Amino acid sequence: MNTMAHSCNDHEAGTLLGYSFRQPRLLEEALTHKSHVNEARDKGRKDNERLEFLGDAVLSLIISEHLAASSPDSTEGTLSKHKAQLVSEASLAKAARRLDLGNLLRLGRGEELTQGREKTSLLANALEALIAAVYLDGGLEAARAFTLRVLSQELQELQGAEGPAGVQDYKTQFQEWCQKRSETLPQYCTVRESGPDHQKTFEVQLMLQGDVVGVGIGRTKKEAEQMAAKQALVRSRHGT
Repeated sequence: MNTMAHSCNDHEAGTLLGYSFRQPRLLEEALTHKSHVNEARDKGRKDNERLEFLGDAVLSLIISEHLAASSPDSTEGTLSKHKAQLVSEASLAKAARRLDLGNLLRLGRGEELTQGREKTSLLANALEALIAAVYLDGGLEAARAFTLRVLSQELQELQGAEGPAGVQDYKTQFQEWCQKRSETLPQYCTVRESGPDHQKTFEVQLMLQGDVVGVGIGRTKKEAEQMAAKQALVRSRHGT
């Protein structure tokens, strides 16, 4: 049982996952399966089922909001179908494998012997728990940024499957919206770059008067900025 999970401390795990926890105990709880707690002598240690429950709700909110903002012309049925696809066990497990989440988990000996680190259900549940841990540690904006980043590939694949919707300059539209209502212009901040050079993913936050009003994920900075502006436009129309 000499695995990465037992040689990697919480700070290192947080670094590998791309989020720095202020409360390491939340990360430890998110990475602890009930099989480990059942076999451990430390009865004060918590497993990740409580966080998994909360993470399911946080994930649902983030994905629902993102889909509604990025696909304003889609029907409720289409949005529900896309949401179900994104939050499915298979989709979450795929994202968890990209994070190498399985090697960070604390498992009991029984789960180790049955290749628990590769189980789809276990990985999906752990990712939900991790999303909840980020939410409790850093708030909704941190959880949103983390979730959209780790599911960026699934979001891009979904967008690609829908086909091109026509090129629209959302940045110009949002700038015009800002100019009509205030003298403050929007600012775009690239907060993260991930992936290999040939397949980079960019995460951009759109700031207006110090507040984050849109978040975009794209294969280029320009695409990410357009997605952030599109989200901000939809929010402005709905008064959120």
